Amino acid sequence: MFQLDAEKAHHLGLQGLNVLEMSGLSSLLYPKAAATPVNVMGLTFPNAVGLAAGLDKNGDYIEAMAGLGFGFVEIGTVTPRPQPGNPKPRLFRLPEAEAIINRMGFNNLGVDHLIEQVKVAESNAVLGINIGKNFDTPVEKAADDYLIGLDKVYNHADYVTINISSPNTPGLRTLQFGESLNELLQQLKEQQAKLAQQYQRYVPMAVKVAPDLEGEEVEQLAESFAQYEIDAVIATNTTMSRDGVTGVKNGDEAGGLSGRPVFTQSTDIVRQFRTALPESLPIIAAGGIMSGADAQQKLDAGASLVQIYSGLIYQGPKLISDIVKTIK
Repeated sequence: MFQLDAEKAHHLGLQGLNVLEMSGLSSLLYPKAAATPVNVMGLTFPNAVGLAAGLDKNGDYIEAMAGLGFGFVEIGTVTPRPQPGNPKPRLFRLPEAEAIINRMGFNNLGVDHLIEQVKVAESNAVLGINIGKNFDTPVEKAADDYLIGLDKVYNHADYVTINISSPNTPGLRTLQFGESLNELLQQLKEQQAKLAQQYQRYVPMAVKVAPDLEGEEVEQLAESFAQYEIDAVIATNTTMSRDGVTGVKNGDEAGGLSGRPVFTQSTDIVRQFRTALPESLPIIAAGGIMSGADAQQKLDAGASLVQIYSGLIYQGPKLISDIVKTIK
């Protein structure tokens, strides 16, 4: 697979996992670790290991991902309208650093397609749906796209993630700061309350943040998350830093860096948020987890759950059970 173009390998790998799941071989090849339930955001997770958003953007592989043993699966990022994303090539492996750089740009088939996939999926895993804005929606109108996404996915998700931290949609990260953030959160929380009343069920809402934050920015974000009663923080997205990949082939490609090089930076952000947030507001940690010991460090830093993506690419599905066994 590593001899192929990264994006082609991505799709072939997912299709292969789908075939394994449909044939019933997935459970034989990837035996699940014993259930170790965790209660977070008012939800019961079969285990604390989740799939991070970005691998299954359209919800086409929910059952295949759950079949690997994940306690929760986050799909997306999905936008109100379909969009092709950035020009190819836009996904690069850096094997010697166990890293990935992507500048995908929220390529997806749109929220309506994703919902149809969710409707037909049969899975016991907790399902998160990650929503974003279309690339051609002005940042000052971003709330409109997030509200459309929230309206459409609310009754099909166990929790919803607000992605305001991808580095590959121009201007998106500015939504993490100041009045832009507060206005967005206020509108989303008001809509969440209306939808909870409409559907007679409360669906928690998480916000995904960048690792490229200064201490003062973490404090300001934490204050806003507490004020608007956000249900969880996902820390973190990919980084713009190139620490750890200088001189590595493809290390200077534009986009967000994930994998082992972001581990320390991301874990430090988890630790800072745990200090700044109310104890009742949980953190879901993502960023560079390549082993059970890495996951334990995230929990020790203050996270309640962990998510993997690059680790799955480099370590394979066994990483899931290894983490579950280590942290239980």
